[in-house]
Amino acid sequence: MTINSPAFTKVLVANRGEIACRIIRALSEMGIASVAIYHISERRARHVTMADEAFEISGDTPVAAHLDGEQIVALAVQSEAAAIHPGYGFLSENAGFARRVLAAKLAFIGPDPETIELMGDKIASRQFAATHGIPVAPSVMPTGDLAAFTAAAEKIGFPILIKASAGGGGKGMSIVRSAAEVADRAAIAASEAERYFSDNRIYAERYIDQPRHIEVQVFGDGEGGALHLYERECSIQRRFQKIVEEAPAANLPESLRAEICDAAVRLTKAARYRNAGTVEFILAPDGSFYFLEMNPRLQVEHPVTEAVTGLDLVQMQIMAAAGHPLPLKQEDITVSGHAIECRICAEDPEQDFFPETGAVLAMTPPHSSRIRLDHGLAEGQAVTSNFDSMLAKLITHGDSREAAIELSIAALQELTLLGVVTNIDYLARLIDHPDFRAGRIHTGFVTEHAADLALPSAALEDRDAAIIAAALSSREFRALAFDIPEPYASIGGWRN
Repeated sequence: MTINSPAFTKVLVANRGEIACRIIRALSEMGIASVAIYHISERRARHVTMADEAFEISGDTPVAAHLDGEQIVALAVQSEAAAIHPGYGFLSENAGFARRVLAAKLAFIGPDPETIELMGDKIASRQFAATHGIPVAPSVMPTGDLAAFTAAAEKIGFPILIKASAGGGGKGMSIVRSAAEVADRAAIAASEAERYFSDNRIYAERYIDQPRHIEVQVFGDGEGGALHLYERECSIQRRFQKIVEEAPAANLPESLRAEICDAAVRLTKAARYRNAGTVEFILAPDGSFYFLEMNPRLQVEHPVTEAVTGLDLVQMQIMAAAGHPLPLKQEDITVSGHAIECRICAEDPEQDFFPETGAVLAMTPPHSSRIRLDHGLAEGQAVTSNFDSMLAKLITHGDSREAAIELSIAALQELTLLGVVTNIDYLARLIDHPDFRAGRIHTGFVTEHAADLALPSAALEDRDAAIIAAALSSREFRALAFDIPEPYASIGGWRN
């Protein structure tokens, strides 16, 4: 679905990388001018060249620059943008930033600040969900009394999962399997929470062994109306962070699917939620499910929902922010086929997913109408530790789950990215694993099958040789590495 009616004349994209490119593409298709922002370290980035206008932002670090809401809003006003799209990460779940945007008489392409505040606080959102009849796992709230916290944890039963109230992305999380571990793990979790979110509040909930992570894409009109775009499976994770997502969820009974989606819509309506959001659940092996959190923003994995529904979520977000009603009724939304997304990250799976750095020397994307590669990469671009390790997202859409798996494996094998170590080969092995193919998946899948998914030492040597051979056979790489630049090439065979 493409929405041609323009909602704004110009939108500033308060983000970078692949999601900035994704939003800029949607704006272009809608005939809306785009404004990019960039730190000097990324001035040649793809999102900068794609946008109609681009402004440099400054800060002590590249991340600090992207978190400077005052500076970003000022640039939006200066560029005469009518709205700001925050993407995900950075300021997307910052209620203060949303308020600053609205105070500048700009539209914020996301939910209301009050909703961001409610859903961004994991403790408050859990209490809200429970009040409205949404299943919530047994939990322990902070009291400031470690002994009371430990006693309450023992009452609900170990193992428990300690989490940061303001958290996300696995930061501030820790599994605790006995009362003796509570003090140390709680201190570590609180310290991480303070470091990443400037909020050291933690809580604990019963940890469910081998759970599945199921989330529902929702849209609300801000007046109590809401609909769902069905569910996504996000169970394949490493260190509590997703690396493979798919839609619809594998082997999910229709009755359970309907129950989970209904719970998500009820919560969205109760919150009078506006714009796009995602309600996340933990699904136990016995079929019981519990509210995990609601993310008041666009998700990294939104393309799999787009693939199976044919809807453009970013365009829907923009129209909703402009005051348009929801464009569809629930009965109009159907699912066709199966989609899988693989997150391509600069990391070494053979070294416990250790983050890698380098430079993009050459990239060859796969070609197929059923394959989509979302990325923000440009030739020669430095891959640093300044930002998250995710470089791109590979999305495939097949007529069935089996077809999507085969497409994903073929696409991963065809995709070439030289200059930095990535998890591309690892993802191909993971998706080809018999248990993944059978849909026998849970959040501990990567750990459980670590030995199966590891690359043998002999294969590591072969991989290095193949990378060197691929690099030398790439015209772009040879030109970048060996060609003599002007004006020296014109001078001839001189020596210094």
